[in-house]
Amino acid sequence: MITPAYLKPGNTIGIVCPAGYLPASSIQTCVAVLAQWGYRVMQGSTIGGNSSTYFSGTDQERLTDLQRMLDDPAVHAILCGRGGYGTGRIIEQLDFSKFIESPKWIIGYSDITVLHAHIHRHHQIVTLHAPMATAFNGEGWKSEYIQSLREALEGISSACSGPDHAFNRLGAVTAPLVGGNLALLAHLVGTSSDMDTEGKILFIEDIGEQLYNIDRMLYQYKRSGKLRSLAGLIVGGFTECKDTERPFGKTAYEIIQDAVAEYTYPVCYDFPVSHTERNVALKVGATYSLRVDATGSLLAE
Repeated sequence: MITPAYLKPGNTIGIVCPAGYLPASSIQTCVAVLAQWGYRVMQGSTIGGNSSTYFSGTDQERLTDLQRMLDDPAVHAILCGRGGYGTGRIIEQLDFSKFIESPKWIIGYSDITVLHAHIHRHHQIVTLHAPMATAFNGEGWKSEYIQSLREALEGISSACSGPDHAFNRLGAVTAPLVGGNLALLAHLVGTSSDMDTEGKILFIEDIGEQLYNIDRMLYQYKRSGKLRSLAGLIVGGFTECKDTERPFGKTAYEIIQDAVAEYTYPVCYDFPVSHTERNVALKVGATYSLRVDATGSLLAE
């Protein structure tokens, strides 16, 4: 795996929205904090664009904006303003040739899982699953999770722990880390962006899904062989789950526990990777050590 250069004071971070719309006012705290950290900020044309639809611009506008950031040698990292939906509509048209020549950090989660998966599969360049621009708002920029983003960009090695959980399966392993939003990972199966999970530590999280749909996505992932040969599994937040009028009968964590019951690799639950504030920065493609014991879980570079 190739790791992009860590950032130094004076480097430039570009902010774009390759998916859902985001008003320009929503990134002002982020811009100010990044400046306090010593970075320059370049705002993409999709931030607060003129779109009247769900998206931050037309497919071509979003493609052009992200492509410009990928190609610009003066941009050292690309921070996505938000996720939502839309990156999968443009991923096939992106040209990564200049990005490969001079790798830079790609930062985001949720719909940005598409970028992480595509780059991991085709280019073996480490990316950053981490809070996006809107997470800085309010007092968010003071959190340990925003601090973990800063440390990751500066090359400071980190370790993150999860609590003891009744469903945890004990064990220890060292392997490359991959993953992201479960819905996106499942939808990428069979596409050119399908993520290779064999021998990897996989992390998953999701928000707002029907419980039966979580079950369906897990079985899609299981039937495609993605869960069979993992080195380990990290289960993050499954928040705001919905149930049908006639109850599904299991919680999200019970669904996951059942899906991986036949395997023997270590599994931890309630790890701080999610759509909530509890969203630690993780380097997709980098090698981590995962330990799950009676006290909880620990993931360290």
